[in-house]
Amino acid sequence: MFMATNFEIAHGIFILVVATFALAYANVHFASPIIAIFLRWSRWILFAFAFAYLAGYLGGGNRPFWVLTLSAFLLWFLFETGYYWLAIAQYSHSQLPLFLDLRKNNAGDEWPNQKRFIALREWLRSQKFTPLIALKAELDQNISLRSSIYQSDENRIRLQIHFVPQRNGNVSVCFIFSSLAGNGARIITDNIFQPFGGFYPEKWHLVRKPWTRSPQRLFTQHRNRMEKYGGAFAPWDEDPLYDINNQQRHLERINVELGFLFPRELHERHGKITWEGRYRVWKELWLLNFLGIAHHY
Repeated sequence: MFMATNFEIAHGIFILVVATFALAYANVHFASPIIAIFLRWSRWILFAFAFAYLAGYLGGGNRPFWVLTLSAFLLWFLFETGYYWLAIAQYSHSQLPLFLDLRKNNAGDEWPNQKRFIALREWLRSQKFTPLIALKAELDQNISLRSSIYQSDENRIRLQIHFVPQRNGNVSVCFIFSSLAGNGARIITDNIFQPFGGFYPEKWHLVRKPWTRSPQRLFTQHRNRMEKYGGAFAPWDEDPLYDINNQQRHLERINVELGFLFPRELHERHGKITWEGRYRVWKELWLLNFLGIAHHY
């Protein structure tokens, strides 16, 4: 039965190879997390089909092709799981910060010189967003995360734009829309695709939309959430740099209290993230990398 479908299987594998290379090229060019999701699935399916085809060709016994494919599919899952666990453990014991220490960026280099970012700046002007401050955080000696803070003309919506460096040298962009309700709650709508896995303050009403890469669509969704929440929204008057760093310290404190992080004095011995925390990061990493789904907080 395997040999009877040999040509069709080989033809399907060839199509998968072409699709994988095309997605890899597009991912390098556009640095889109959506393309990256399809690329991961394409590699996974390609490995499963190619492994099963090779096993059958070399003598896979009387096992049906679908059994060999499923076995290879599960083998890739185990490999990815092991890789993720090692990466999370390495990150937990590394010097990389879990919470960014943002500082004012006076170099004027936060905006990449690319056509899509020029279009983004034009959109910001069309929506009457006013620039407040440019920020920068050093991830290590060679990688920096740059961020720009904008505010709406009615002073009720603050927008933080993250320029996320990729391993291929390109830059992805993420948007965080935030509003302050009269009762002190924060309405936050973002499209961040990096996993966190930790806990958020009770007054943070966070909705994460990794599939929404358009700033206009995310902006519309945020305003719709504001309307549904009801009540008056307070104007933003706090310094953005102070507010962001203060919230980072608040996040760290509650995640230590709730068991996601070890206290700082235990980092050298145990790492930053507890075992329960590592499981939460692993689960969110899988959901984001292969489904583009974030936890609903």
